[in-house]
Amino acid sequence: MEQIKDWLDSPFALTVWYSLGLVLLAWLTNIVTRRVLLRLVRAVTRRTVWHWDDEMVDAGVFKRLAQVVPMLVIQFGIKLVPNVPDNWDAGIQRLALAMTAVYGFLALSAAFNALEALYQKTPHGRMRSIKGYVQLVKIMLFVVGAIIIIATLVGRSPLLLLSGLGAISAVLLLVFKDTILSLVASVQIATNDMLRVGDWISMPQFNADGDVIDIALHTVKVQNWDKTITTIPTWRLISDSFQNWRGMQDAGARRIKRAIYLDAGSARFLRDDEKKHLCRFRLLKDYLQRKQDELAEWNSALGDPGNVPVNQRRLTNLGTFRAYALAYLQAHPHINHELTCMVRVLDPTPAGIPVEVYCFTNTTAWVEYEGIQGDIFDHLMAILPEFGLALFQQPTGRDMRAGLGRMGEDGGSGDTHARLDSPPRDAHNGG
Repeated sequence: MEQIKDWLDSPFALTVWYSLGLVLLAWLTNIVTRRVLLRLVRAVTRRTVWHWDDEMVDAGVFKRLAQVVPMLVIQFGIKLVPNVPDNWDAGIQRLALAMTAVYGFLALSAAFNALEALYQKTPHGRMRSIKGYVQLVKIMLFVVGAIIIIATLVGRSPLLLLSGLGAISAVLLLVFKDTILSLVASVQIATNDMLRVGDWISMPQFNADGDVIDIALHTVKVQNWDKTITTIPTWRLISDSFQNWRGMQDAGARRIKRAIYLDAGSARFLRDDEKKHLCRFRLLKDYLQRKQDELAEWNSALGDPGNVPVNQRRLTNLGTFRAYALAYLQAHPHINHELTCMVRVLDPTPAGIPVEVYCFTNTTAWVEYEGIQGDIFDHLMAILPEFGLALFQQPTGRDMRAGLGRMGEDGGSGDTHARLDSPPRDAHNGG
């Protein structure tokens, strides 16, 4: 007991008791600030009309600041602990000061996050993201913070550490190469308004085709139509090409550019009975009347040679079909009539004669656009027999079996060749 009493009365025991009391005091201040003051701050901010204080609370700014208080208690309270060696006293103070700096820089980082969240809720922030700039500022903040913390721990001036950075600048450039490239790319993207959050972009080299959901300093995230996420390095948007569909969305119209391939053997001149038949079409009546008057005047101007059919200008089923398709598009309620609208014949191919429809719908919604496009081509393909035209299609197994069946019925190769070489019957006359 005497030994214990002597130990309790010794300077070392006094140092231990004061140290435990200092740690207990720091722990109590941490509980008070986190459970009492933070709840009070949160309750006050919920009752104010401002939004910035709510974002500060949600980002954890006040939580980080509350962690500074126990460090301050240790930093200034260690001086009151008796019999502490000077080197220990200075080391604990530097450690507490370094931790204070850590929590202070974390609070600043959280404040930048809160400012970014406030900006994103503004109308301008929904179009242009500043996340890349915020991340750059935070990187610089952490670099400065790391220098200050290291200088505090070693007890040297931060300027001495900064002077030594020049010797390792090449290493820093190598380490931060992607960051520098991304910074330049972010500035160009923001300056030229090349990309916004919500834009639909296509970048085949990264298999990206969807909406931009995030623009950061180092990466751009694209949510594809299959709901997968593609991450693209920001600087690749400058070095490589990508397609932005924002212009289509701003115009409120989406292009239809698709061709119907017709059998070249079905193109021919129209007969008189077919002209009368096509005059029943409301969309063709005025066109046929105007065209026949024009051709009659042209042919009469030729004189006697104009009486020979080979010298005459005549209506074709293909040209009449083009006129009908164009009139159909111009009368369609879901076609934008202020933009280009035409039906043209492209160069013939081994797959037939392509007749291309080029127009714009008055909506950009994907489902509605596909429905409008499908209805247009369903109608045009279904009405082709009225003009004596036929779609081109590669021979299928069914065609081959039908041909072999006819060969068997003919009973001889000569008759078969005669049938195969004969011209196809007119589709308008039931062929």
